[in-house]
Amino acid sequence: MDIPDRIVSAAELRRNNGERGSQKFIAYEGIVYDVTDCPRWYQALHERMHFPGLDLSGEMKDAPHKDDVFTRPCVKVIGRLQE
Repeated sequence: MDIPDRIVSAAELRRNNGERGSQKFIAYEGIVYDVTDCPRWYQALHERMHFPGLDLSGEMKDAPHKDDVFTRPCVKVIGRLQE
């Protein structure tokens, strides 16, 4: 996977939560993804469990899918989450 050189701060991640027309970003294992165009993220709450604008690294173990979900066409890689 090609990861852009862009560094996304925690504040920028939180701001991109879909409110007021913003994009919907999530982070997973240090990578930030734009899920704005993904059907399961159209609502403010993904599967009644996850909000955009957050680091979801600790949530994958309970998900009904694996991390290959991040390779779907609707998911865009934005960059790395600032440490």
